[in-house]
Amino acid sequence: MEWVNETLVREFVFLGFSSLARLQQLLFAVFLLVYLFTLGTNAIIISTIVLDRALHTPMYFFLAVLSCFETCYTFVIVPKMLVDLLAQKRIISFLGCAIQMFSFLFLGCSHSFLLAAMGYDRYVAICDPLRYTVLMGFGVCVGLVAAACACGFSVSLVTTSLVFHLPFHSSNQLHHFFCDISPVLKLASHHSRLSQLVIFMLGVFVLVIPLLLILVSYVLIISAILKIPSSVGRYKAFSTCASHLIVVTVHYGCASFIYLRPKSNYSSSQDALISVSYTILTPLFNPMIYSLRNKEFKSALRKAMVQTSYPVN
Repeated sequence: MEWVNETLVREFVFLGFSSLARLQQLLFAVFLLVYLFTLGTNAIIISTIVLDRALHTPMYFFLAVLSCFETCYTFVIVPKMLVDLLAQKRIISFLGCAIQMFSFLFLGCSHSFLLAAMGYDRYVAICDPLRYTVLMGFGVCVGLVAAACACGFSVSLVTTSLVFHLPFHSSNQLHHFFCDISPVLKLASHHSRLSQLVIFMLGVFVLVIPLLLILVSYVLIISAILKIPSSVGRYKAFSTCASHLIVVTVHYGCASFIYLRPKSNYSSSQDALISVSYTILTPLFNPMIYSLRNKEFKSALRKAMVQTSYPVN
């Protein structure tokens, strides 16, 4: 028998921004500012919703959960990325890489199903407004969020287990700035078609099924809006859905490009660029799109700012 001298990979080296060595300090400053602004914005949104009783409705409950997901998602990836931009050795342990992959997959998958729940909320609000408070009670909202988290947990656990049970004997140089599925799979010594198929089908489950549910919701919403006699009423009804549609388009557009492409079309540089958008920029813009387009939230925010500036004794 012939023995092959192979060493198991115990750590990975990130090469995500290695081609931009001269710009890494500038990137650090820009990403740090965006990250701090993201944390501050989401903290303001969550605290405003919690403190103002007028915002204790299903739509704002889901918005607060969305802001929590976005904050945690950036916390999983961005701090390590910022450290690596200034470090000489950009390494992560094998276990650390697995934990990072599980965490961001859990949050990302839960985010997909949460968007489907928010689509259902808009459907009930427009198509069955008289029973809205009954159909979207607090227990139902908590149940929908719990179901989204359960689906996210299951998918992320299975995917991470499949990826990190593969043998890693060759290179440990990861052409990315965090432990995403495609870059890590590319380093595996070999992997079966079955594992690839299962991972792809899980991606389809997480992206396609919630998107189909959202599309069905909006087909019913649009048919209901078209029955409204006044143009002002139709505009008001559709404006309540516009923010959700923008967030859905950005989320599913980026995620589908990354995870539903054939492996032959994989490009580390393209993926790194797209990943910057959905790990740094999207968590900043998504809650802002919801809040700044909403007059009720802006009114509550001004009220909270006045109470903070001039507290009542």
